[in-house]
Amino acid sequence: MKERFPQGFMWGGATAANQVEGAYNEDGKGLSIVDAIPGGKSRLAIVSSPDFDFTLDPSRYTYPNHKGIDHYHRFREDIALFKEMGFKCYRFSIAWTRIYPNGVEQQPNEAGLRHYDEVIATCLAHGIEPVITLSHYEMPLHLATEFGGWKNREIIEHFERFARTVLERYGQKVKYWMTFNEINSAVHFPMMSQSLTVKTGALDPQAKFQAWHNQFVASSMAVKIAHETNPAIQIGCMIIYATAYAFDCNPLNQLATLKEMQSFNFYCADVQAKGDYPYYAKSLWKSLGVTLDIQPGDMALIKAHTVDYIGFSYYMSTTINKTAEAESAQGNLLGGARNPFLEASDWGWEIDPVGLRIGLNQLYDRYQKPLFIVENGLGAIDKPDENFRVEDDYRINYLRQHIEAMAEAIDDGVELMGYTPWGCIDLVSMSTGEMSKRYGFIYVDLDDTISGTGNRYKKKSFYWYQQVIASNGSDLE
Repeated sequence: MKERFPQGFMWGGATAANQVEGAYNEDGKGLSIVDAIPGGKSRLAIVSSPDFDFTLDPSRYTYPNHKGIDHYHRFREDIALFKEMGFKCYRFSIAWTRIYPNGVEQQPNEAGLRHYDEVIATCLAHGIEPVITLSHYEMPLHLATEFGGWKNREIIEHFERFARTVLERYGQKVKYWMTFNEINSAVHFPMMSQSLTVKTGALDPQAKFQAWHNQFVASSMAVKIAHETNPAIQIGCMIIYATAYAFDCNPLNQLATLKEMQSFNFYCADVQAKGDYPYYAKSLWKSLGVTLDIQPGDMALIKAHTVDYIGFSYYMSTTINKTAEAESAQGNLLGGARNPFLEASDWGWEIDPVGLRIGLNQLYDRYQKPLFIVENGLGAIDKPDENFRVEDDYRINYLRQHIEAMAEAIDDGVELMGYTPWGCIDLVSMSTGEMSKRYGFIYVDLDDTISGTGNRYKKKSFYWYQQVIASNGSDLE
């Protein structure tokens, strides 16, 4: 059987601390922004309302991230299951608030550092390479409420201290890192990646673009620290990528699609991978009334310390229509017109494996750096039988199609490092704060109120992915 994936390809899975760990107030951990965001289908509507200010109100809302799936206490059990599947790597994040509870402390919380010592040691003992995200939607709440989030340049100093602490602590053991998760997601929901509410600038382009600039400086500082700590470290950026199609061949829709690709898919990665603002940035800033505060030394730092690879999530494509009446893509986080050639998930996300092949080619052509798919997967309602067996052929079909698209992109000449499907174990959804939107190969017996045993059960997809990894992607049946 023909080898379609290179030897050493990094098969694995991905989670984020705020969605799996729980233990939100244990061992000195402070509150993060997600600890103050309610769960439920109206989650994004709540945080996008003009009145939202991170005030916790348990009388009105539930906060499922407080408990997560208790990975904080059960990580050994979970990582052993990942080993059984054959994982070569495990992507997870370090909760900033476990290390610096409010973000402003001068000395780290040793209990938090020891926890990740143990997580990393457990991974390595099982032959699993940790892939660590420094910031995955979990800014310390204090920095959001008292400093106004990433639009405030003072955050750079606090992030640099956090990044230096963890990179120096773990940098001899952990080779693969990323700076900011889905940094470009602020186009649509700046709450998560920039910690901006409507009151502090979520609807203000000036605030968003200044927040990005501050993150670009902070990211470059992290790259610099990583390479000084251990030259063998590979540290990447991380974006959402949504392949964009024009609704039709009307030149106006073609132009709008080009602009969408620039402003959403490329703007952040252009700066982090190429070390400068792209040629179209000034036009974009002018159209939005943005004037950046760029301090002396910022651009030299950004130029000197670009990322080693492009990490990205891929869930859906988007279809751009500016000229005609067309049905909208209900549920697509990124909006756009409904694409009549695509089916959609239970949550309305359009499924497009060919779009992944296109996106891989577009990214590699543009940056000529290794690519790493660090999120991809199908959020679905799983219905276990009385023995907690889940026959999730729909998930297997989704993943098979996307892995096939990856193999075809490699045949095209793309350099692809690895693949870590999102939510390899069921977790609390970011967009809805639900457990019922499940991605995992492992079923976790918890409902949307985080009630249940929390026991772990292997789905049919567990054994299928085990076979995929064992065959290095050759056996997808």
